[in-house]
Amino acid sequence: MTKKNYILALDQGTTSSRAIVFDHRSRIVAVAQEEFRQIYPKPGWVEHDPLDIWSSQNATAAGALSKADLATSDIAAVGVTNQRETTVVWDRETGKPVYNAIVWQDRRTADYCDRLKKDGLEEMVTKKTGLRIDPYFSGTKIRWILENVEGARQRAEDGKLLFGTVDTWLVWQLTRRKTHVTDVTNASRTLLLNIKTGDWDEEMLELLGIPRCMLPEVRSSSEIYGEVAKNLYPAGAPVAGIAGDQHAALFGQACFKPGMAKNTYGTGCFLLMHTGAEIVPSKNNLLTTIAWRAGGKTEYALEGSVFIGGAVVQWLRDELQIVRSAKELDQMAAGVKDAGGLFLVPAFAGLGAPHWDPYARGAAVGITRGTNRAHFCRAALESIAFQSADLITCMEKDSGLKLKELRVDGGASKSEPLLQFQADLLGTPVVRPKNTETTAMGAAYLAGLAVGYWENRREITERWEVDRTFARERPAKEMKALQNDWDRALERAMAWEKKGG
Repeated sequence: MTKKNYILALDQGTTSSRAIVFDHRSRIVAVAQEEFRQIYPKPGWVEHDPLDIWSSQNATAAGALSKADLATSDIAAVGVTNQRETTVVWDRETGKPVYNAIVWQDRRTADYCDRLKKDGLEEMVTKKTGLRIDPYFSGTKIRWILENVEGARQRAEDGKLLFGTVDTWLVWQLTRRKTHVTDVTNASRTLLLNIKTGDWDEEMLELLGIPRCMLPEVRSSSEIYGEVAKNLYPAGAPVAGIAGDQHAALFGQACFKPGMAKNTYGTGCFLLMHTGAEIVPSKNNLLTTIAWRAGGKTEYALEGSVFIGGAVVQWLRDELQIVRSAKELDQMAAGVKDAGGLFLVPAFAGLGAPHWDPYARGAAVGITRGTNRAHFCRAALESIAFQSADLITCMEKDSGLKLKELRVDGGASKSEPLLQFQADLLGTPVVRPKNTETTAMGAAYLAGLAVGYWENRREITERWEVDRTFARERPAKEMKALQNDWDRALERAMAWEKKGG
């Protein structure tokens, strides 16, 4: 085992960048976090400035080391985890982005995706990539930049532009422009990777008109990619782990066996079930994705994505100003026995799995004269649980595996009313670990395994500890009736933006 004492995880999220220092016992030593600007140029469009992403992440790396009073020489390795699908295109020579990063939530390519579907291409795309044709993924975002930024297509074809998801952008910056790589998990979310071969797919590149010379090299999720440059923190440390945030959380939750699943309640909700070495095609509108590649072995997962999870809490706080904090929302939600017949469908950016409706919009259904703030708070939390339960039903059908327990993490997993309602809906135990920073922890584990800081996965499994288990308290019949009403509310939100919808 390496003698250096700590691992640094860089956790680049949708609304903030964080850096966390972990010790050998998987304990958090220090955390630094910085929020950055969200840009909404038009309805359904979401952007970030890539330089904001980098400067905030760079600042938190320095901040976490400073808080822990550590030198760069104390860091055994750096792991990177990131918001996925968010697309950055930049100039190879100057390092300057040609356009803002187009964020995973962005829906601007919905019409183009519709055209591809009408051309009957969905089946071919799903077979190769495990994904669906949807604005969510990076491929159509790259095409949009090449089509809409003056001169971008020619520069790309001349080899002057580079593409990367956020992990690629960060590693390129960390290594002072020496390393242009991604890992299989992030690559598998672009619409451009063939998940069987683990390499970029020529037919997909041709379909979307993306020059191969823009693309990073695809590597495993746990290996040394390069070293942090001299004038950055932690200088000289190997960058040794990369995984998209949801894959990192699956790893951090020690979901190493087929049938084990986790749900991350973040800005969106992301439910992944490990399916082992087997690619399980979905018949229920889920995604088949690469869980990770480590130790020369590729493992797979089924995934369902809810676009608006914890973001519905932010919406009630920031836009409607019904509450001042997530904690206050929790308290209000816990103060009523139910949502009083109110159903809130937070389809602010369309609906993800299993509906895949970019034209859906938010709806509040069942409002009466007695509906109050507490009911809105309760309905917001319940909407997160309803959307997650829809995914689990599909996963069990696809995999033929019955979920024994759901491991949970992410910011909203602190909400006890949410987790209790989730357990009531599922009729399956919902288990919250002591360490809910599983995304950063997963990146740390992948980096640590690559440099021998941790020996093997057994050591990781032994460190996973339960904080609390939530079991069903309400009768199944009552929950079934609520589920039926939720389905009715969903129908009213779907296809809203379509003419005559």
